[in-house]
Amino acid sequence: MVDILIVAEHREGRIREVTYEVIRKARELNGSQVSVALLGHQVTPLAEELSTRKVDEVLVAEDPRLANYNCDGYQNTLSSLIEERRPDLTLIGHTACGMDYAPSLAAQVDLPLVTDCIDLKIEGKEVVATRQMYNGRVEVEVRFLGANQCIATMRPAILEPIEADKTKKAKIIKIESKLKDPRMNFLEYIRPVEEEVDITKAEVIVSVGRGIGGKENIPMVENLAKVLGGVLGCSRPVIDKGWLPKVRQIGSSGKVVKPKLYLAVGISGATQHVMGMKGSGLIVAVNKDPNAPIFNIADYGVVGDLFKVIPLLTEELKK
Repeated sequence: MVDILIVAEHREGRIREVTYEVIRKARELNGSQVSVALLGHQVTPLAEELSTRKVDEVLVAEDPRLANYNCDGYQNTLSSLIEERRPDLTLIGHTACGMDYAPSLAAQVDLPLVTDCIDLKIEGKEVVATRQMYNGRVEVEVRFLGANQCIATMRPAILEPIEADKTKKAKIIKIESKLKDPRMNFLEYIRPVEEEVDITKAEVIVSVGRGIGGKENIPMVENLAKVLGGVLGCSRPVIDKGWLPKVRQIGSSGKVVKPKLYLAVGISGATQHVMGMKGSGLIVAVNKDPNAPIFNIADYGVVGDLFKVIPLLTEELKK
C-alpha cells in the first residue's frame, strides 16, 4: 500500500479544482491510502466537502495565521506533518502557490521533488512520474531511485476532478499547525482585472489560428462559436499579430483549457498550443494541410479550406 498525502489548495472559501484532480490521480494508484492536508482558519465547511471526495482522511491544521496562503506558513506546517507521518508520496498542485512552496518544502525535509507532472504510476513500491521537456516535444519518465519518500507537483487541467460521494465520508482529524512565526505577512488579496470571458470555464471552444489569414476573417469563426453556444479562443500567432486579446490565448504561454468540445480552425498544432488543450473531451480540427500536427491528437479531422468549411458548418448547425 502506498501512503499518499495531498495538500489541498483553497482560495476565498472554495477548494480549487486542481485539488480534486490530484485526488483522482491518487485514487488511480491502486492500493493507496489517501490523506488530504487542509491548512487554514475556520475551514470546517471545506473539510466537510473534502471528506466526500473519496479520500481516507482529512487532516485539518487550524491557525489564524493560515487564514490566507503564506509560503512560510505552509512550508513549516507541512514539513512537520511529513516528518511525523512519513507519507510515501506527497502531491501538490502545480499552481502559483504550489510552485512557490514545493521546492523549499522539499529542501527542508530533504526529499526528492519532481515538478509539473502530467502522470504518475506505481511500479512495485517505486513512484514513476511522467513530465514533459523541450516545450512538450518529449515526455520522460522520472524515477525516484532508492527514495522511500518523494514529493511531486501535478499539472492542472490534465484529469477530470473526482466527483463527490456523500454516502461515505472520510474521517476529519484535527492536527497541530506547529507553525513558527512566518517571515511574510498577508496584506490583501487583489483581484485580477475582470476579463470579458473566462475561456477556462467554457464547455465549448472554437479556436482560431494563423490560417485565418487576417483579423477581418475572425467574425466568421466567432459566429460558429456562438451557434455552438461556445466561446472564441486562439493560438499564439493570433495574439502576436494583435488580432485578439491575450485573454483568448490557449497554450503553454496562455491558458490551459479542457472543454467538452474543442474545435481547432486553421491551427497547425504546435506543441506549445497542444499543451494547453490536449485535455479536451472531444477535439475536432479543420486544416487544409493533411500533415498538420493537430490531426495527431484530433478525434475528428476535416482536411479542407476553412473559408468553405466553416460557413457550411455554421449554416448546417443553425438548421
